[in-house]
Amino acid sequence: MSDVTRVPFGWADFCRRYQGECDAGPLQPVDIVAAAKTMKELERVNKWVNSHIQPITDLEHQGVISQWDYPTDGKGDCDEFALLKRKILLEEGFPRQALLMTIVKAGDEGHAILTVTTTAGDYVLDNLTDEMKLWDRTGYRFVKRQAQSDQNVWLQIGEPTSAPEYTSRP
Repeated sequence: MSDVTRVPFGWADFCRRYQGECDAGPLQPVDIVAAAKTMKELERVNKWVNSHIQPITDLEHQGVISQWDYPTDGKGDCDEFALLKRKILLEEGFPRQALLMTIVKAGDEGHAILTVTTTAGDYVLDNLTDEMKLWDRTGYRFVKRQAQSDQNVWLQIGEPTSAPEYTSRP
């Protein structure tokens, strides 16, 4: 994972609509220390968001193919779940550099998840399961994610693929 790639439209649009959310400049990469208490907190946030947001596609919900947003009305698709988890963890003091929006392929569909970099490996917080898994145990094809040093730089993961232009999983 090293090649800079195109920023997903959903992230760029989110940053335009939520000014201030994406303004922090480059920072030193940080991994969260994988202490038991920390891992339990990550798991708690993952489960809480998964149980409090009603999954629905952006097309059904907002009449557009894809729009990254906060689930202010309690509904959303995968990117809303991931953004809310990120927001809660940031508010709880977790470092931004360890909370990375990530695009994967789930089958042929684009899917957004939150990857959390820890000293025990990179864990995935996913709306499709309450179980936190190491990234290589998810079964997903990883496409791209934010750089730890700059949330507005995205890095290609693995071999090039026809990257999804949008995320579509509820």
